[in-house]
Amino acid sequence: MPEASTRIAAAPALPPIDPQRFTLRQRIVLRIIIFLGHSVIRLIGPTLRVAVSYEEGAQKTLDQRPLIASFWHSCMIPATYIFRDMGIRVMSSDSYDGQYMGRIIHNFGFVAVKGSSSRNAVRALLGLRRALEEGWTVAFTLDGPRGPRHKVKPGPVALSRSSGLAMTMFHAAVDKAWVLNSWDRLMIPKPFSRVLVCFGKLIRVPEGATDEEMERYTGELQASLDRVCEFAEANVSRVGSSEFPHYKQR
Repeated sequence: MPEASTRIAAAPALPPIDPQRFTLRQRIVLRIIIFLGHSVIRLIGPTLRVAVSYEEGAQKTLDQRPLIASFWHSCMIPATYIFRDMGIRVMSSDSYDGQYMGRIIHNFGFVAVKGSSSRNAVRALLGLRRALEEGWTVAFTLDGPRGPRHKVKPGPVALSRSSGLAMTMFHAAVDKAWVLNSWDRLMIPKPFSRVLVCFGKLIRVPEGATDEEMERYTGELQASLDRVCEFAEANVSRVGSSEFPHYKQR
């Protein structure tokens, strides 16, 4: 098992919530959600019993970079704590939901790149490409922001082709969690839960890939995410065994 990941300096400061875009009530609710979300992750995170599993050909450490990472929206809360303070760049929409999610993850050292798969996608992909060139890992909650659940979108494949960098994918399974009745079935880990993070093997998209080949790589990314999700969910109860020893968190 690799040693605990290297942490970096805090993310750049965010601008204040824009009073011209949101009403007073919306700004108050945003601040409440941001405070509660940050507090829940900060309190529960240190109690989690985390193990990490790597397929053959996967990345070697949690903080390896630069890579193009993909994961499902449902495991965003444990992932926020486990990958905290690594300077990971994440696509974040300008929507109301995007405001509070972007500000919560910012408190854990992530940097939001504005845009989404449905709006301002080109601007966001250019921002993520720039982050890769600067040596950062970028990440997609691949079925966000509104689903469909566990359905891959083409952004990471296009970014891999244009940047020449590999795609990585992972799932964080939790053995005991509160699961919200939302489109993504968002998991809030209960204190002292077991968490198994499983990484799939790296996928590289050649620069000259045709549209037909791009579809094939998108299907390969879908299959990889489905596979690591199934493996992590099936084995999370074994975290703490000799096969899946605890990861040393900082």
